[in-house]
Amino acid sequence: MKLDRVRMITLCAMFAAVTAIFAQITIPIPVVPISGQTLAVGLTATILGSRYGAIAMICYVALGAIGLPVFAEAKGGAQVLVGPTGGYIFGFIVTAYVTGWILERTKFNLTWALVANTIGMIITLLMGCVQLKFVLDMSWTEAFYAGVYPFIAVGLIKAFLASSIGVTVRNRLIQAKLLRVNNSGSQLEKATS
Repeated sequence: MKLDRVRMITLCAMFAAVTAIFAQITIPIPVVPISGQTLAVGLTATILGSRYGAIAMICYVALGAIGLPVFAEAKGGAQVLVGPTGGYIFGFIVTAYVTGWILERTKFNLTWALVANTIGMIITLLMGCVQLKFVLDMSWTEAFYAGVYPFIAVGLIKAFLASSIGVTVRNRLIQAKLLRVNNSGSQLEKATS
């Protein structure tokens, strides 16, 4: 069982790195850029589930918090987390957990993955909108049009991609015995943990 735990922690580190790489795929727009981060968050949660998906995102946020340039546009540091885009980044942790949690209680198939990733996208956008509103002293309407509205269409596309790719990769990892799951779909844990 120790090997399974090491394998899962390794996967968490890998997905934190994947998120950092995807973060550098950006389309600059005013205030908040469109980036590949949210696609990586959806993939992480769909493949690893709630607990390990959230751990991977905590690792990602921690790497950025200590100053590594892992956030969008190669930014890093605590100032990013307390800045206009910090709510989205903290939202990744909640999004990964909730997305994985939904899948663990339903099925890891395309339909449920799309539902879970769409809900996850909404969580990220709402958490980002709240911090954007307060940091930039915007009205709720301004924050919505700056931090939510431009991302809805692309967010749905990323939710679909995360779902279809994530379910396929997860199934292949299970077949290759690189990811072990129980009947509910969540990762196996040592009985004493």
